[in-house]
Amino acid sequence: MREVFVLLGSNRGDRLDYLDRALQMISGQAGIVLKKSGIYETAPWGFEDSISFLNQVIELETNLNPNELLEQLLAIETKLGRIRPFSACGCSIQPSSDRLSQMNADNQYVEFQYQGRTIDLDILFYGDKLVFTDDLMVPHPRLHERSFTLIPLNEIAPDMVHPLLKKKISSLLTECRDQAKVIAFYH
Repeated sequence: MREVFVLLGSNRGDRLDYLDRALQMISGQAGIVLKKSGIYETAPWGFEDSISFLNQVIELETNLNPNELLEQLLAIETKLGRIRPFSACGCSIQPSSDRLSQMNADNQYVEFQYQGRTIDLDILFYGDKLVFTDDLMVPHPRLHERSFTLIPLNEIAPDMVHPLLKKKISSLLTECRDQAKVIAFYH
């Protein structure tokens, strides 16, 4: 059994219902939810949108390996109406303002932009395991830059040490430069 942390986010439709349904599906298909943070409302990160996100972090105990877990989470996103404009987690892409580019099958760069979504499920940590593939990067490569991730993660795992940065989550939160407002929505 591995303990993993997953970020849930939604800014389309009944956001709270999407988070709840995703939690139920994760519990049924991916493992046992050990802890869950409160729910926080935040402005979109990396793109403009009039609808704020609801975000929550969960700690999950799973027997699935990282790729199997990713497959389950992507399947849950699809069942909940998520349409991804690019493959998997976007780990092989580099941000350039709010636009990203990724090489397609013809070795041509394709630009796209972050956009609103019914549900977004991101693996933040998989124990202390490091995973670097075209489809998955764990720890999540930008979690330390995002207060909407660090605040709920700090709520349930402040003393957890980031396996690459070698800092506690509470320290990463203190050092985070992201000034976006993160408002407690529901506990």
